[in-house]
Amino acid sequence: MTGPAGESLAAAERLLSELPPAPAVWCSGLRKRYRRRTAVDGVSFTVGRGEVVGLLGPNGAGKTSVIKILLGLVRPDAGEVLLLGRPAGDPQSRARAGYLPELFRYQPWLTAAEVLRLHVRLSGTAVSAADQRECLAGVGLADRAGDRVGGFSKGMQQRLGLAVALVARPELVVLDEPTSALDPLGRADVRDLLLALKERGVAVLLNSHLIGEVERVCDRVVILDRGRVAASGTLAELLGRRELRLRLEGVRARAEARLAEAGAWTRARDGDPGEVFTVALAADPDPDPGAVPGLVADLVALGVRVHAVEPTRISLEERLLDILRTGSGEEHR
Repeated sequence: MTGPAGESLAAAERLLSELPPAPAVWCSGLRKRYRRRTAVDGVSFTVGRGEVVGLLGPNGAGKTSVIKILLGLVRPDAGEVLLLGRPAGDPQSRARAGYLPELFRYQPWLTAAEVLRLHVRLSGTAVSAADQRECLAGVGLADRAGDRVGGFSKGMQQRLGLAVALVARPELVVLDEPTSALDPLGRADVRDLLLALKERGVAVLLNSHLIGEVERVCDRVVILDRGRVAASGTLAELLGRRELRLRLEGVRARAEARLAEAGAWTRARDGDPGEVFTVALAADPDPDPGAVPGLVADLVALGVRVHAVEPTRISLEERLLDILRTGSGEEHR
């Protein structure tokens, strides 16, 4: 097409090519009821390209139901889902997504290599035999490729499930409890694998009860409770509260006033020597690195003897329990 219309079309195409890619996952207002029970109630969140998002919550919170809705395995009663910029029901979007379900079973008479080859055929993608061998090696099964799955331990089957999820080089990987049967070495391998996927720009949605693993690899966290999003945000946002524990001696009124400037503080008379003061520092995603040294210097100038200084941060497990017990995550929804 030539002329003004052709130039306008070309300009529009250039503009579209410059736009950032659609999120790997976009869902809004998801709802699902099973008879009298509401499993998913108004869930909305996104997973960006190259982002690792953790899906947390107690048993029965709706995590697996949300995952099945995202992958088109369960039809929602309400809400919308886009995977990689396409409707979740579009086969093209699901062809570019890898999935490891929480509960799975492979044919025990097949070898690991045959299981992988079968799932490559089912996916309709072209994956060379060399790439399939590389995928098995990547999950630690290179020397077990010819062994029948029936003789695998639960941990080895978990590794094979990861290989199935990753063999077609997906742009989005959804993992439902990927480390549940793995030993510490296996969990470390999965952690390294997730970080490698992130470096390649692959988006990951991770459902795990191992909060320490989530804290190590996830950029953001979505916390579900009774089918709803109780809180979501980056780890810095959710774990914003910092504390400073100081063992001090000789604290007088002026020193107490200086502690109050830093944050709300409490005193415990169990220091040896001195007393233990806990100061709740203000939540700040970009804290001043000189704030704590400045506080200590001021206390010393006021005649306080400083025996110990220990900065701490609330753990993700503590924050999760706080949100689930008190509903205090509303500000991050």
